[in-house]
Amino acid sequence: MHNIRNFCIIAHIDHGKSTLADRLLEKTRTIPEREFQDQVLDNMDLERERGITIKSHAIQMEYEFEGKKYNLNLIDTPGHVDFSYEVSRSIAACEGALLVIDATQGIQAQTISNLYMAIDHNLEIIPVLNKMDMANAMPEEVKDQIVDLVGCERQDIIEASARTGMGVDRILSEIVNRIPPPAGSPEAPLQALIFDSIFNPFRGIIAYFKIVNGTIRKGDRVKFVNTGHEYNAEEIGVLKLKQDPREEMFAGDVGYIISGIKDSAEVKVGDTITSVKNPCEKAISGFEDVKPMVFAGLYPVDADDYEDLRSSIERLQLNDASLTFVPESSAALGFGFRCGFLGLLHMEIIQERLDREFNMDVITTVPNVSFKVFTTKGEEIDVHNPSGMPPLNNIERIEEPYIIAQVITLAEYVGQIMKLCIDKRGTLKNQVYLTRDRVEVTFEMPLSEIVFDFYDKLKSISRGYASFDYYYAAYQKADLVRLDILLNGEMVDALSTLIYRGHAYDFGRRMCVKLKELIPRQQFDIAIQAAIGAKIISRETVKAVRKDVTAKCYGGDITRKRKLLEKQKKGKKRMRQIGNVEVPQQAFLAVLKLD
Repeated sequence: MHNIRNFCIIAHIDHGKSTLADRLLEKTRTIPEREFQDQVLDNMDLERERGITIKSHAIQMEYEFEGKKYNLNLIDTPGHVDFSYEVSRSIAACEGALLVIDATQGIQAQTISNLYMAIDHNLEIIPVLNKMDMANAMPEEVKDQIVDLVGCERQDIIEASARTGMGVDRILSEIVNRIPPPAGSPEAPLQALIFDSIFNPFRGIIAYFKIVNGTIRKGDRVKFVNTGHEYNAEEIGVLKLKQDPREEMFAGDVGYIISGIKDSAEVKVGDTITSVKNPCEKAISGFEDVKPMVFAGLYPVDADDYEDLRSSIERLQLNDASLTFVPESSAALGFGFRCGFLGLLHMEIIQERLDREFNMDVITTVPNVSFKVFTTKGEEIDVHNPSGMPPLNNIERIEEPYIIAQVITLAEYVGQIMKLCIDKRGTLKNQVYLTRDRVEVTFEMPLSEIVFDFYDKLKSISRGYASFDYYYAAYQKADLVRLDILLNGEMVDALSTLIYRGHAYDFGRRMCVKLKELIPRQQFDIAIQAAIGAKIISRETVKAVRKDVTAKCYGGDITRKRKLLEKQKKGKKRMRQIGNVEVPQQAFLAVLKLD
């Protein structure tokens, strides 16, 4: 156990975390040269295309230092605010962390929040200043920021370049010298934390774990504490680039267990594995349930695919424990699922993964957050979906979730960012100059306002320099209304939204204009209306495709033309009564892209 080091890398997006992991794997010769490729731990096509880490990965490296062999377990973490749950799981399984900061950009918001999470878990922090080979690096300024933030000595900060390999030897020796070995006892009853799981169609569910106490051997009878199920440990082993089976593993080891589990509901991330013969007294604590922030409906394009969609989402949930879902139905779209996500990027990634990994075509409804509705009878109802709202005359008040948002930016963009936040109903709480030209601005604002396009607007205002992080504050009273979209007097429930009253008129008008562009013309007029309750606030009409029925009249009496036009009018009226309007998939997506 003295020769084991478990660590993770925490950093903001694009600060060189995956590249640094590549260099560590190269230096310790974990990967043969012919198998090497850039971003080797990002094994999803989607991660490579977007250049972001979506899933945390674990890999074991062997490193010889001063004549001793050490096992270094790297548990990689994503950097985007939407995947902070992945980060919390990785941190729970480590004793130390490399804090990687870009020498050209300095400290960003996500770095700070992940750092606080690591400090809460008492991890040993090793600061690394990356991208020192860049011409626009500002090492002295960024070192000042790191010393202020972490409270370390200037000489403790490792100067490195993940691209050229500079400083990697020093990083490895500091990992061995500064990160403590795991504190546990191989003789104690078995206690292991599940921090991830994946589905293999041939072997069933493979759970990744870190042993906190005790020893596990191949063939042992084990029990999952939270679910209460018992299994045989058919195969255990450590995680190299591929799975490497072992006969036994001890406290401090990180590895995988295969026990032939087929049902995804039986494996919960954060659960504790113990031995049936000699069980531990209590489960490992400090692991929190995920709180989804954004809710949207996922519906199969073809109603027959409902069961396939369910099994696809269940398998995704194994690999991404922050996804939650419950079945629901919609008049417009049939049967589907109400899913909870950590943010909009998370929602987009789930859609992409359903398409790529499971070949599922899905329709996504307008995303919204969870509201609390207090009725006149004194009941409190959680509403995730606008169609679940009680009638207006039964509502006493509605409360919506508020967040504390922290934006770190260059001083020149502060004015525009403040205007953006105030337009989104935010109130300024604090403003701190971290250095001469870097400011941290703190706002309190409704979560529903950042769900749509806040992040994109923030990036475009600040030319990509502002970084954004948020955490949940509390529910507060809100003046919200339900905005419905009617097509020919029929409500399309998938397009309903709960929205702040002051924004409803403008948003309703823009929705109608957008739908007019997207809905194809029919043989009859289509009225598109936005309504709050019984009050219509906006209307657009898609004109009918008309045939020139008077073409065969040449000259003659006007009454002959009128007779033909009246006949056509009656036909259109009858058609309108029986005709139904197909809403194209782009219409649901276009609502998300309204500026």
